[in-house]
Amino acid sequence: MTATRRLKGLTAVTVDGHVADVSIDHPPSNIFDDQFTVALRDLLDRCEADPDVRVLLFHSADPDFFVMHGDARAFMAMQVAPGTEVAAPDPTAALLERVHRSRLVSIAAIDGAARGGGAELVSALDLRIGGPRTVFAQFEVAMGLLPGWGAPARLPHLLGRSRALDVLLTCRDVGAEEALAMGWLDRLVPSDRVLVEAGRVARRIGAMPGESIAAVKAVVDTSLGGMADALVAESTMMTRLLAAGGYRRRIERFLAAGGQERDAERDGFEGLVQAMIDDREGP
Repeated sequence: MTATRRLKGLTAVTVDGHVADVSIDHPPSNIFDDQFTVALRDLLDRCEADPDVRVLLFHSADPDFFVMHGDARAFMAMQVAPGTEVAAPDPTAALLERVHRSRLVSIAAIDGAARGGGAELVSALDLRIGGPRTVFAQFEVAMGLLPGWGAPARLPHLLGRSRALDVLLTCRDVGAEEALAMGWLDRLVPSDRVLVEAGRVARRIGAMPGESIAAVKAVVDTSLGGMADALVAESTMMTRLLAAGGYRRRIERFLAAGGQERDAERDGFEGLVQAMIDDREGP
């Protein structure tokens, strides 16, 4: 049976009973905002409760952006008091870790940009099948912050320590070929084959016994160690940076240069990052 559900930015279609086909469709640019977060949580609730679903296949309805990044304006509105204590991970980081730890296998079919929180979503998924237009970046350090939804905790496992530091500290775009070489992509295929190949992999895994799929994921994750302490440390550091407030001027420069505008993010993202790096008054 095939069932379609619209979840405020996600369209989920369960195909052949075992693969939930998830189209990311959150105009104008698939930004990772509160509405998208709610939709992702709702999707996970529904699919985890359905014993017939074994695989989540994520792809984008936007030809340029898989998921853009977190809403920079929302960070501008945050008020964090100095000395605020952190006892648990950021809720969005916890949600992405839930996706990662789910019994469901999650696969990204990607042939566009995923930066910031969008890259953190992609990294939290189990498999990444990309096309030549794939671009990843973690640019939050240039804002005077750090990635707060799992990247500093997860990328060392995925890429290795030095490559993770390279990505996190240079804030540069990583294209498809390099992403494949460093392990950020698992397979690279022509653009017209991305969704076909990802669908083939999803259906093959979906045909396996659900109990075995969940068991393998659990053992693999146990072998890599827990993320809980790392995510709390990440959230603690983010809270300190937010309380200091120096990031606001850098985000203002980012937005003034065209941040969160389709054309600027698609065609000149390096310039947006450079605008923040050139903030000579910043710390």
